[in-house]
Amino acid sequence: MGKKQIFDAKITANHALSERYSMLTLQLPESVGEMKVLPGQFVEIRVTDSPSTYLRRPISICDYDNMTRVMTLLIRRAGEGTCHLCDLPEGSAVDIVGPLGNGFSIPPEGSSALLAGGGIGVAPLMLLGKRMKEAGVKPTFLLGARTASEILLLEEFSSIGDVAISTDDGSAGEKGYAADNSALSKHYDIVCTCGPKPMMVGIARNARRNGSPCEVSLENLMACGLGACLCCVEPTLKGNLRACVEGPVFNTDMLLWDL
Repeated sequence: MGKKQIFDAKITANHALSERYSMLTLQLPESVGEMKVLPGQFVEIRVTDSPSTYLRRPISICDYDNMTRVMTLLIRRAGEGTCHLCDLPEGSAVDIVGPLGNGFSIPPEGSSALLAGGGIGVAPLMLLGKRMKEAGVKPTFLLGARTASEILLLEEFSSIGDVAISTDDGSAGEKGYAADNSALSKHYDIVCTCGPKPMMVGIARNARRNGSPCEVSLENLMACGLGACLCCVEPTLKGNLRACVEGPVFNTDMLLWDL
């Protein structure tokens, strides 16, 4: 786990990917040094000038370059806090705590990997895919959405590995849920997934059926991000664990899911 820090980052770009999603590019200060960021970790952002937003918002790290200290965050408009973040102009400063939590595993060189995401759950797969490619693993991405216009970062994922797509309405890729995509019909050395729980359960069930180890990034409600409030507790074989500290990434063999 990388050492967490508190710092102000400058927004150098705010790109609206659709009506619901925005990509923020942040320049981190020199004071963060060589900050180690693991794929699957997240940051907590303070939302200023938002009267009803009292707590920081947990946002998955989409990408990070340690040399340039540039971080990208994919944010979905959900409530007042995230809408405020999506509307911040270039040049704004944001107060951040991170990196937080534990990340995904990187398999050995030559391994096969399937990285599956639905909606905002595709965010941590970007850095994970890049790190896997650097390690000699060519990942296959599985992207799920309601319709073609909601498939996020397709060009970027395609530059890293093969991409399979599922849409509810069949407007792109296979029609149906991501958990039913034909890409899940074979064995992988690791399956990593993030998104709505029903999707992750379905993918984990397929992974187990094919003898593939599976790691999931939980989207439990996180209030503090530091393990103090216990809002994000997840029942596991080792008792109740905090998704923001012991997670958010867990091997599904640890979870009490019905697979």
